Amino acid sequence: MNEIINYERDFIEVREIIRRARFRALKSVNRELIDLYWSVGEYLSKKVEDETWGKGVVKNLSDFLRMEEPDLKGFSAQNLWRMKQFYETYCDHSKLSSLMRELSWTNNIIIMSKTKSIEEKEFYISSAIKEQYTTRELARQIDACVYERQILSHQNVSATLTQIHPSFPVVFKDKYVLDFLNLPHDFSEKDLQKAIVENLKHFILEFGKDFAFVGEEYRLQVGNHDYYIDLLFYHRGLRCLVALELKITEFKPEYLGKVEFYLEALDRDHRKEHENPSVGVILCKGKDDEVVEYALSRALSPTMIAEYETKLIPKSLLEQKLREFSELVAGELEYEEAGD
Repeated sequence: MNEIINYERDFIEVREIIRRARFRALKSVNRELIDLYWSVGEYLSKKVEDETWGKGVVKNLSDFLRMEEPDLKGFSAQNLWRMKQFYETYCDHSKLSSLMRELSWTNNIIIMSKTKSIEEKEFYISSAIKEQYTTRELARQIDACVYERQILSHQNVSATLTQIHPSFPVVFKDKYVLDFLNLPHDFSEKDLQKAIVENLKHFILEFGKDFAFVGEEYRLQVGNHDYYIDLLFYHRGLRCLVALELKITEFKPEYLGKVEFYLEALDRDHRKEHENPSVGVILCKGKDDEVVEYALSRALSPTMIAEYETKLIPKSLLEQKLREFSELVAGELEYEEAGD
């Protein structure tokens, strides 16, 4: 037993070597599988385009493969048509045809079937690769209309925050959907905080997987007084503490002062030498963008204001807003070109 303890660090290193090799092997197998489906899809697409094959022929092909290769899985008539659609969806987009090989077939099918534009597909492919989404997690991101929300977002971030953390706008969203909390109609800030902690896995998925939970009601001692941060996180990419202040009302300018105080205390007494300055997020039930802009214009603290929904926003509503936004942008471009 003592010998095992003495060599434990070496044993762990060997275990990690094995795990990394296994992960690379699985990725390689997945890429080969996607390449196979791509090639079959390309073949089917050309046969159908030449009007030499129809649905009946594809069904016969599926039956033939099952008879000839009984151990071969994944070549039902339905899946064969999906391979054709898969190829036709990405064949004219070389960047995506390379990226989608990093995803599982199931995740590719989810993106292909649940999204419309090629831009939306690219967004979820990139997100799934970056965040390593499971099938369930990816489906929820699409159902929660993350793409539409990202396009329509109007981030309210202090100038200090963008100077300290230039990548901050990429990490955080303007609005979060917390439908998984199952909150009652009239809920308090304590109810909100408790529900988030109880559903921490889902909450971190909504915020981003680079977040690590530090604690709730995180105690700060300044002078002879104790203060408590609602929720404290650490972000691995930004390498800083993130103080989250929860509100069940619309944003009010006075909320900023409280968070500024928290961040000063964190940086003076809790931040480690290798960490970047702490940042704050005030998560409100709503916000008036003009009020927020005024409040942040002279704010020295690295803070952003975000809002949350406790129910999924209907996709049709977001799509309508996205169309209106696109038409508005197009109209402004036409006006500028006419002026030139």
